[in-house]
Amino acid sequence: MTWNPFKRKNDADNTTQVSIDSDIEAEGKGRPTPKRKQAEAQNLHPIVPKDRKASRKVEREKLRVRQDAEYDAMRNGDINHMPKAERLASRVYVRDYVDARWNVAEFFVPVAFVILIVSFLISSLYPALSVPLLIMMYVYLIASIIDIAIMWRGLKRKLVAKFGEQAVGRGSRTATYAWSRCLQMRRWRMPRPRAKKRGDWPK
Repeated sequence: MTWNPFKRKNDADNTTQVSIDSDIEAEGKGRPTPKRKQAEAQNLHPIVPKDRKASRKVEREKLRVRQDAEYDAMRNGDINHMPKAERLASRVYVRDYVDARWNVAEFFVPVAFVILIVSFLISSLYPALSVPLLIMMYVYLIASIIDIAIMWRGLKRKLVAKFGEQAVGRGSRTATYAWSRCLQMRRWRMPRPRAKKRGDWPK
C-alpha cells in the first residue's frame, strides 16, 4: 500500500468503517448487496404483455361491458352513466326540446316506405296512380325540411341564450344532432325521452 502523506487519518477510518458496514449488511441479508444497474434491471417490467392475444381479449371484454352499461343507461334515461357526449348539458337540452314538440320529419321514413310499397303494388294495375303517390312523398319531404328549419331556428336562439355561441358552433355538431333526432320516431329515440308526453319543454 502506497503511503500518502496528505491523506488524513479520519479518511482512512471512514473508508474502513464503510467497508465494515457493507460486509455486515451483506452477512445480515445472506447475500451481497446488488449493484445499482442490477437493482434497476430487477425493477423493470415489460410494457407490452407477453400474451398479447389474452390481453386484447380482456380489453375487448372491458369495452363490451362498458358499452352495454352505456346502452342500458341511454335506454333507462340515466344521464350519469351515458356516454360522455350524451351527458353534455347542451345535448340534454336539445333532446328535451325535440322530444317536446311534434316533428313532421319523424314520420317521414314510415310514410315514404308505405308510399313506395303501395306505388310498387299498383303500378301494374293503375299506373296513373304512381305519379300522384310519388308527388305526395316529395311534398311530405319538403314539409319535413321546412319543419326542421323552423325547429332549428327556435332551438338555436334558445341554445345561444342559455349556453352561448359555442353551443351552436361548427365543431359542436348541434344542428346535425338535432335534425337527426327529429327524423327518428319518438318511441325509438336513443337516449330515450325523459318526458313521457310531448309538451314538456325544457327550461
